Amino acid sequence: MASNNLKHRLTPHPDTAAKDNGMIGDKRQKRKVMAKRGLKSLTIAVTLPFSLTVLSACIGSSIAGDHSLSTRRPFWFPPSWALHFTCPAISFLMGLAAWMVWAEGGFHRNPMALLFYFTQLLFAVLWDPLVFAAGATRLNLMLCLGLFVSQYGCMRAFRSVNPIAADLIKPCLAWVAFLSIVGRRFVLFYVVRI
Repeated sequence: MASNNLKHRLTPHPDTAAKDNGMIGDKRQKRKVMAKRGLKSLTIAVTLPFSLTVLSACIGSSIAGDHSLSTRRPFWFPPSWALHFTCPAISFLMGLAAWMVWAEGGFHRNPMALLFYFTQLLFAVLWDPLVFAAGATRLNLMLCLGLFVSQYGCMRAFRSVNPIAADLIKPCLAWVAFLSIVGRRFVLFYVVRI
């Protein structure tokens, strides 16, 4: 009776151990390849919107010109370099959030998230040249509203896939809200130099 409860332990055959190590090595190799692909996709997802927005900011600031600002500027107006720097930073955060959602397959499950992302990217790229270069101060509020709604839609769609990606959008919403609140007077100060 006591011998029925005993288990016999087998030592693995050397050929079997070598095969297991080969499988472990294959898994490591596959992980390395996937990590390299992930790094490439992250680079593209972050760099593309960032460079588009930098190009947009360069166009907007070069056409608008660099006039000397008056000293009557209110204390809560950021300097123009900070304004042109913040828009690409916001695009960087949005690109990172979109990559996090894409990596988890969120765009396949919810195609509206992709539509919201591309819409906000379009508004972000158009904002600087239209408002600063073309001087369309009345268009500022509509662009900010479209940007805010599309970023809010991204946040809602991203939250179901990756809550951290949705939290990355909150500073973007705060910046767009600031731009829309300050709105017309803010843009008039930089474009028309009141």
